[in-house]
Amino acid sequence: MMQVFRSIVGKVAAVVFAVLMLVFILTSVDWSQVTGGSRTTVGEINGVGIPLQYFQQATQNEIQSRQENRGRALSDEELEEAREAVWQQLIQQRSLEVEFNRRGITASAEEIAQAIQENPPNELLTQPDFQTDGQFDLSKYQRWLRSAAASQVIPLMEAQYAGQIRQGKLLRVVTGDVYVSDPELWQIWRDMNEQVTMEYARVVPAAVVPDSAVPLSSADLQAYYDAHPDRFTRPATAYLSYVRLTRFPDASDSVAALQRAAELRTELLNGAPFDEVATRESADSVSRAKGGDLGEISRGQMDPAFERVVFSLPVGNVSEPVLTQFGYHLIKVESRSGGKVRARHILMPVEVTGQHRDQLDARADSLEQLGAEHLDPAALDSAARAIGVPVGRVNPLQKGARAQVGFEVVPDAGIWAFQAAVGETSRIIEVPYAFFLFRLDSLKPEGVPPLAAIRGAVERLAREDRKMAVARQVADDLAKRVTEGSTLAQAAQALRLEHQQVGPFTRIKPPFADAKVVGAAFGVAAGKTSPVITSSESYYLLHVIKREAADSAEFVRNYDQFRATQVRLARQDRVRSYLDALQRSAKVKDYRAQIFRTAAQSEASQPQPRS
Repeated sequence: MMQVFRSIVGKVAAVVFAVLMLVFILTSVDWSQVTGGSRTTVGEINGVGIPLQYFQQATQNEIQSRQENRGRALSDEELEEAREAVWQQLIQQRSLEVEFNRRGITASAEEIAQAIQENPPNELLTQPDFQTDGQFDLSKYQRWLRSAAASQVIPLMEAQYAGQIRQGKLLRVVTGDVYVSDPELWQIWRDMNEQVTMEYARVVPAAVVPDSAVPLSSADLQAYYDAHPDRFTRPATAYLSYVRLTRFPDASDSVAALQRAAELRTELLNGAPFDEVATRESADSVSRAKGGDLGEISRGQMDPAFERVVFSLPVGNVSEPVLTQFGYHLIKVESRSGGKVRARHILMPVEVTGQHRDQLDARADSLEQLGAEHLDPAALDSAARAIGVPVGRVNPLQKGARAQVGFEVVPDAGIWAFQAAVGETSRIIEVPYAFFLFRLDSLKPEGVPPLAAIRGAVERLAREDRKMAVARQVADDLAKRVTEGSTLAQAAQALRLEHQQVGPFTRIKPPFADAKVVGAAFGVAAGKTSPVITSSESYYLLHVIKREAADSAEFVRNYDQFRATQVRLARQDRVRSYLDALQRSAKVKDYRAQIFRTAAQSEASQPQPRS
C-alpha cells in the first residue's frame, strides 16, 4: 500500500505546486530588487514585482491543464486567454494578500493541520487508491498523511491550505453583516411570482418619422460630434493585408476518394465485417464509434442521394459508392420496416490528398519561407508574386475581435495584429480551407476618430436623436386618444403603430429588456393605462389587463428555505462585488507587451554576427 501511496506524490505535487508558486510570488519580498528590475519581471501588482519565470511557469501550467481538458493544442486566441487568466489570478491573489496583511488575518499551524486532516484535496477524491467500495475512504487518506511519501507533499499542501483558510476568514468578515429582512424577502418573492397580463402600443421613431422630417446641416453634425465624444470612442484598430492560398479539393481528390471507397467495398464483398471496416476507416466520427451504425432512419433525415439508395438497397447488400455533399458512402441496410430503415455506412470524404496535397504543401512552404515572420513589408508582396496569388485587404480589425476576410472569420490573426510592428508579417495561419499570411499595414490607437472618418455614424446617431424628439409628439397623441375614450388597440390602429398583448409574465422573466417598461408594467393597476414611457429607443403606452398576486400563504410555507437561499445568494453577490472592487483598486504595472514579442521582433532584436 505504501508503494501505491508514493505513486500519488507526483499527482498531488502537480496540483499544489502552482499554489505554492503564487505564495512565493505574492509575499512582500521585493522581487524587482532580487531579480534585477523590470526586465526580469512581468509587471508589478500593489508594489510587488512578479518574476517573469514564475509567470511563465504559471502560464505553462494553465495551458497544459486546458490542453488536457480539451484533448488538443490551443489556438493563439486560446493561448492568449490562458495568459490573461493567469495575470488576472495574480492580481486577485496579490490584492487578497494585501487585505490579509491589512486586516491581520492569519492561519495558525493547528488550523492548517486540521484542514489537511479533514478536507482532502478535491483532486484526490476520485483517486482509486483512496477509495473503498467505490467511495472515498477518509481513513486511507489520513493513513497516507502519516507516510514517508506524504512528507514530501505536505509542505506544499500547507501553503495551499493556509491561503484557503485566510481567504475563508476574510470572506466571512466581508459577508458577516449580510442580512435579508422580511420585507426584502417578500419583495423578492413577489418579483418571482407576481404576474401581469397586459397590452402595449409602441412608437418606434425610425418607423414614424421620415428622414426628410429631420434635416441635418454640417454645423449640426459638428455640434453633435463635439457634445458626444463618448459615443464615438473606438478601440485600437488594425489594418491588415493578406495572401490566401486556398486548399479546396479538385477532381483528382474526388477520384482518389472514389477509388478508396471502391477498394473498401471489395474488402467488404470478400467477407470483411462491415462494422470493423467502418471503425477503422469511416470519417464519420459519431457512427464510426458504433461500427458505422446510423440507427433508424426516416425519410427526410438524410441527404437526398443517400436516401435514394438506403430506401431501395436490398437488405444485407453493400452499395456502390454513393456521392453526397459529405463525400462517398458505402451503405449497408440491416433492416427495413414501417417506412424506417436501419443502416450502417462508411464515409470517405473528398479531401486534398496525394499529388495535389504535395503541390499545395510545396506552395505553402514557399509562402512561409518568402513571406512569414518578416519585418520588411515587401515580404508579403514578394511571396504573393512568387506563388501567383493576389494581395487582399482585411476588413478593419478592432482590438478584441477576430479578423474577417470578406465573410470568412480567420482565427489567431486578431491576437497577432496587436502584438506586431507596422509592416510585419505573421506566421502562416492554417484553416481547413486555406493558408493565410497577414501583414500589419497600420495601427490606429484607441480614441475618437476625426469627424470626417466617421461622418456616417455621427449623422446616423444625430438623426436618431432628432427622430426620438419628433416621435414624442406621436406618443403624446396616442396617449391623448386613449384619454378621450379610444381603446389602446383602436388608438394604435389609427396611428398605424405596433400593438400587442403579452403575458402573463413575472418581473424576473419579462418580455421586455428595458427595465423602465417592466417597472411600469408592475406599477400600473389592473384595468389602468400608463403614461407615456420613454425607453432607450422607443416610446410605450401600457394597459394592464390582469394582475395575479403572489401567494403569501405559500411564501410562509417556504419561508425558511427561501430565506436561506436568498441569504446565500446575497453573500455570493457581496463576495463577487468585493473581489471585483479589490481587483479594480489594485495598482498594476503591466510589462507584458514589452516582454512578449512576435517571433520576427525577437529575431530582429538578436545581435547580428560580425562579417
